[in-house]
Amino acid sequence: MVDVGGKPETERVAVARGEVHLQPETVVMIRQGLMKKGDVLTVAQVAGIQAAKRTADLIPLCHPLALSQVDVHLEVDDAIPGVMITATVRVYGKTGVEMEALTAVSVAALTVYDMIKAVEKTACIQNIRLVEKHGGQSGDVINE
Repeated sequence: MVDVGGKPETERVAVARGEVHLQPETVVMIRQGLMKKGDVLTVAQVAGIQAAKRTADLIPLCHPLALSQVDVHLEVDDAIPGVMITATVRVYGKTGVEMEALTAVSVAALTVYDMIKAVEKTACIQNIRLVEKHGGQSGDVINE
């Protein structure tokens, strides 16, 4: 791991985003709550939050962090069509939370896939990326 001992503690924020592309019929089923496994968006939201909290267990060289906030928002989007996932993670610490935000989006997307795979085999997880980060020595980064 990288030595962050000499770094100052600052507020750090990261926002990540990704999509799960689906058939329009699957989007309708999600909206109507017709998936056998339950409420797709709520289950995926909880999965994303849990994943952010466990990032250091999943990514070998990540520092374990005491996160101060994890927000995972899933929205059905007819323009995709599919589900847009956005994760915002905050910490007051010596290292950033980009990996936690990206992990939250990734696991939320995998959970959507798991929840709908019985009715659709063509779902596609796409475009998982860091949208912005704030804090730390490198300052603010805004990618979109």
